[in-house]
Amino acid sequence: MAGLNKDTPLPTEITLHQQSRRLEISFNNGASFSLPYEFLRVHSPSAEVRGHGPGQEVLQKGKENVNIDSIEPVGSYAVQPTFSDGHNTGIYSWDYLYQIGLDQDSMWATYLQRLQEAGISRETINKP
Repeated sequence: MAGLNKDTPLPTEITLHQQSRRLEISFNNGASFSLPYEFLRVHSPSAEVRGHGPGQEVLQKGKENVNIDSIEPVGSYAVQPTFSDGHNTGIYSWDYLYQIGLDQDSMWATYLQRLQEAGISRETINKP
């Protein structure tokens, strides 16, 4: 993920809502987004999820009830959440958070379609 460009809106507030499992983010251009933890987890910008090139994406499953246990700043350009499933390698730049906020509906629809095509449920799989 590229760094900030001069047109990148900057966040003015980031709030984790543990009850509803949503990250609320407001930007200095007036935009604000409410992003479900599950959405953030399955669209992590990490190599573990995205792969190392086109076509290498790894379909994430069983993340319906994932939480964000903590979130740390990365310089002045990003945050790095630690999810309850142990995933903590995604660095979410302001550019990326803004873009996925704008594209949330289409990205979510595509994710649900990919799960359906693979015959996979969103539900968390309980391990014995």
